[in-house]
Amino acid sequence: MPRHELTVASEAARAAGAAIRAIYDTPFEVRQKSHDNPVTEADLQANARIHSLIQREFPRDGWLSEETHDDRNRLTQSRVWIVDPLDGTKEFVQHLPEFCVCISLVENGEPIVAVSYNPIAEEMFVAERGGGLALNGTPAHVTQTTTLKDARVLASRSEDKRREWDVYRSHFTVELTGSVAYKLALIAAGRADATFSLTPKNEWDICAGTLLITEGGGRVTDRAGQPLRFNQPDTRRTGLIATNGRLHAPIMELIARLSA
Repeated sequence: MPRHELTVASEAARAAGAAIRAIYDTPFEVRQKSHDNPVTEADLQANARIHSLIQREFPRDGWLSEETHDDRNRLTQSRVWIVDPLDGTKEFVQHLPEFCVCISLVENGEPIVAVSYNPIAEEMFVAERGGGLALNGTPAHVTQTTTLKDARVLASRSEDKRREWDVYRSHFTVELTGSVAYKLALIAAGRADATFSLTPKNEWDICAGTLLITEGGGRVTDRAGQPLRFNQPDTRRTGLIATNGRLHAPIMELIARLSA
């Protein structure tokens, strides 16, 4: 088990979280990297802290982060760290504490270490392949919900504003929640049953959460039901479905029916 890697990832997440907390309640500048894609000093400082710690301990590993220029040399490396130093910048800017630091280590396309840390709620979700999931040091797992009518499904506020969730509201309870990474962590730890998105997501948004859910006993796939692979040339995925496992087939069937 990559215990040292998990320890370093957790340390890096806490260091990034400290930088984020220090800025959270102070005036800060918001810039737009592209349309509707904000970045703040919190994103950049968190990224710098994570990169420094990871590079110090694992200088031979590859690196992919939302806030770092993509070095395509990563595609030649078997081990790559995939990082979103602040997933949920929009929520951060709005002072909604529904964001997290995401750090994952991928080996040959599969995540083997994952940490998602909400520094405001002080929630540390960690997993390693074959080692299970823990929330703040206590083992955690997905829910046992089996029917859609009883399901609590987490949805994106921006997608909801575009009315993309209207067609689903009669089938299950829709709860608006922050960043996709935070949604995945909550599902992994049994705080909700599922989420899905039919819009593109980047690897750094979903890599850590994929392992968290898998180790919590759930399932994450693309829209076609195929497992996700990481450290790919194109970092975007066309969508994802993440569930407690029991609801995966019913949700896939519902999406296919309502999208037809």
